[in-house]
Amino acid sequence: MDLSWVTELFKSNTFRDDVIWAVGIVVVCIAGHFAFKRWAIRFIKVALQRTRNVWDDMLVEKGVFDSLAYLAPTVIVYYGVAHFPSITEGVRKLVVIYVVINLVLLIRKFFAAALAIYDTYEVSKKRPIKGYFQVVTLVVYIIGGIVVISLALDRSPWGMLTGLGALTAVLLLIFRDTILSFIASIQLAFNDMVRVGDWIEMPKYGADGDVVDMALHTIKVQNWDKTIVTIPTYKLIEDSFKNWRGMSECGGRRIMRSIHLDQRSIKFLSEEELDALEQIELLAPYLKKRRAEIEEHNREQKVDTNVPVNGRRLTNIGVFREYVVAYLRNNPNVHKELIFLIRQLAPTPEGLPIQVYVFTNDTAWGNYEAIQADIFDHLLASVPHFQLALFQSPSSNDFAALAASRSVSAKGA
Repeated sequence: MDLSWVTELFKSNTFRDDVIWAVGIVVVCIAGHFAFKRWAIRFIKVALQRTRNVWDDMLVEKGVFDSLAYLAPTVIVYYGVAHFPSITEGVRKLVVIYVVINLVLLIRKFFAAALAIYDTYEVSKKRPIKGYFQVVTLVVYIIGGIVVISLALDRSPWGMLTGLGALTAVLLLIFRDTILSFIASIQLAFNDMVRVGDWIEMPKYGADGDVVDMALHTIKVQNWDKTIVTIPTYKLIEDSFKNWRGMSECGGRRIMRSIHLDQRSIKFLSEEELDALEQIELLAPYLKKRRAEIEEHNREQKVDTNVPVNGRRLTNIGVFREYVVAYLRNNPNVHKELIFLIRQLAPTPEGLPIQVYVFTNDTAWGNYEAIQADIFDHLLASVPHFQLALFQSPSSNDFAALAASRSVSAKGA
């Protein structure tokens, strides 16, 4: 094989000049990149970090200025390649494409910094705009892609945009979820349906916890067991979900629980039993007032009090309800300005329910459970003092004891 042409090529002054020029362009580009990054970018970062503003720190943190270091060498290549007329046009086209791609990435970083700046304000919790930024970023990517393709094919970008009209149906199919999510994001924000930090429940998707992120396509919910559930944004419009924000804003959390009493233990109270109950400090004012009212009423109506059902008389269940009211009114953990209701519900096969419907003044889950437990610990322990009995379905031990007693009775007989 005759390789003499290679020897002649290296001996050519033109080739040596071209090589030296190319190597010089590469060296200058690398030196320019590192010089710009080391001194110019560092100077900008130091200057911005000394200011009191937060927004310029976000620009530094998201690397907005770092992208400029990658754009600086393109000027050297763009003008330096003129030394090679045969490849000038092609290389410059690649340089322009490279610049467009870097500009798109620079705009994305700028949007990320703008979003981070917005998130530092309190309004960001009420009006999250991450989804909108993602839509704008997607549009920038599409435009950048069209420009890059038009440069590579030597076609007008406007002509390509016009041609996209024929692909509308295909684009709608491809970006279906994006379009639905974008519309859902607008509805969620406009109607203030959910914010970052809200506690929401969506059993269909296993979500029961705090919203930690709201993006264009998804909403992330951190459950109480620290698992993360990702829900498509538009599903919050299509399906139903519960938002507990109202509870947090009102400052109270509801207790709605019943004490089931054995109906066979309900009775009228005798004077001796009322005297004993009057020793309870929370009940004393009520009992003194009510006993005087009842006594006066029965005397005026000439009621025969020898029969308990005649006239008016206090019952143990009525006095117990008043005690529950007095106890909760004096409990510092119960919210006094929200609904406060102690009521008797319809009898059931599980006994007569006395429902406590009040709100605690602490909405934290752990504190709420502790307050609720303390309240019902006390109330359940108080029931026997009113000659009442709690209802409880018979257990296996109850049946075993019954069977044993019958066996003993049979042997005795």
